[in-house]
Amino acid sequence: MNDAVATTLVGILGITGSLLMLFSAIAMFRVRDALSRINVFSPATGLGMPLIVAAAYVYDLHSEGFSWGSLLMALIAVLCLIIVSSVASNTLSRASVLSGQPVYRKTAPNRLARPPAGIVDDDPDYPDHPRAS
Repeated sequence: MNDAVATTLVGILGITGSLLMLFSAIAMFRVRDALSRINVFSPATGLGMPLIVAAAYVYDLHSEGFSWGSLLMALIAVLCLIIVSSVASNTLSRASVLSGQPVYRKTAPNRLARPPAGIVDDDPDYPDHPRAS
């Protein structure tokens, strides 16, 4: 593989993956509830990290040459990232809902807008009007 092609490919994959991670991290600070935070972090672990792994594999392929071990490790890493990301997102979302965390009411569609019994969810946009439980 040509040096310029390999360097360009590693740069594109690595920077794209890093930007996805950065944008997901910034988005986590902008959303208001736990479910939305879990939702915006999923693209980072499902797409950003595999792109970084692909960049590392292309770099290894260019510098060391082809090896079945490197290819197998890269494929297992990407597969594990995707599986762990989806299982973790599902588990964290269930835990968030079952623990009674309020869902921001302007989230659409919002089937979980009503808090569970006994949970008072004060609206930060309207501090004079607490939401009835």
